[in-house]
Amino acid sequence: MSAQLDSLLKQIDLLTADDQLRLVSYAAEKARRKMPLARTHRKWKDVCGMLPYPALGEDAQAYISRTRREGDEHREQLLRRA
Repeated sequence: MSAQLDSLLKQIDLLTADDQLRLVSYAAEKARRKMPLARTHRKWKDVCGMLPYPALGEDAQAYISRTRREGDEHREQLLRRA
C-alpha cells in the first residue's frame, strides 16, 4: 500500500458512519464513471444484412410460414388433450 492510501485509511476511521457512507458512495460513483461500458447496445439497423442469404439454408418467408404452421399444430394438439 502507498503511504498516501495508508494516510487516507487512517483518516476514514475518524469520520462518522454517515460521512463514511457518503465517501464510499462518492468513490464508487467516481470509479464507475471511469470504467468502460461492459456492453454496448446494438441497433437493429447496425446488424441488418450481416447474416448471409439464405440463413440456415432456408428462405425467411418459408421459415416463418413453417414455424407458424408448427405452432398452430402444437396449440391444436394441446387443445384436443384438454
